[in-house]
Amino acid sequence: MDGTNVLTVPAPPAEAATRRRVAARRPVLTGVWLPLGILALWELASHLRWVKPIFLPTPEKTVAAFFAMMTKQDFLSDILASLEVVSQGFVYGAVLGIAIGGAAGLSRTVQRVLGPTFDSIRQIPAIAWLPLVVLWLGIGPLAKIVIITKVVFFPVFLNTLQGIRGVPKDYIDLAEVLTLRRWQFIRRIIIPAATPSILVGVRYGAGLAWAMVVVAEGLSGMQGIGYLIFRAQALLLTDQLLVCMMVIGLVGFVIDRGMLLLERHLLRWKQGFEGH
Repeated sequence: MDGTNVLTVPAPPAEAATRRRVAARRPVLTGVWLPLGILALWELASHLRWVKPIFLPTPEKTVAAFFAMMTKQDFLSDILASLEVVSQGFVYGAVLGIAIGGAAGLSRTVQRVLGPTFDSIRQIPAIAWLPLVVLWLGIGPLAKIVIITKVVFFPVFLNTLQGIRGVPKDYIDLAEVLTLRRWQFIRRIIIPAATPSILVGVRYGAGLAWAMVVVAEGLSGMQGIGYLIFRAQALLLTDQLLVCMMVIGLVGFVIDRGMLLLERHLLRWKQGFEGH
């Protein structure tokens, strides 16, 4: 009909709920195709002997190795030992990074004092510190915790510093107009504006911590999933090596998703572009 508005009849509640479930399930299904493709290629390459079995065991043999490691070895204990070291190092590094980064972000004097030294230390890879730390502290968990703390500290420190320095000037002007006290200014203006950047540093630091523990345990220690990887490589236990690699990937994925959920929860008030 010309000149008239056509009203759209809303979908029934059951139909709308179904559409929401399908829309929520679609990203999950999309993300499954690549792992399934890799698994199919692995299955094909191992059974057709494109690669020698000693270098690429079949998926079935790898699964059998996983259950053997869980039941006949202390694989779970090694995973828990690695997680304990990572957890301690991550907490220490994140807390120090937020505290010192916050101080440097709020005070130019603190940044001038710490900046040159921190920038120099940051350029030295954590793996280069490992021999010296082991010499000082031995090959126990403490040496690995110190290294992981260093790895986590700098991303969190830099993101905290930049998050504070990146607060829009309009917010600063508003705080001056409202004559906020210093603590009110920090709590109401600085912390909410800098939190997204800080959480990015924390999430990135968590991933680095889990990756670094593998190297630290492989080069110094007799326990942990990193030690198992290097031992499997030395003994040509490729099935156990693949098991360790997949467990590392899965645990790292869980850690990253956990940090992402925490980030979304803390920033639920902040809306932004999420892609098409």
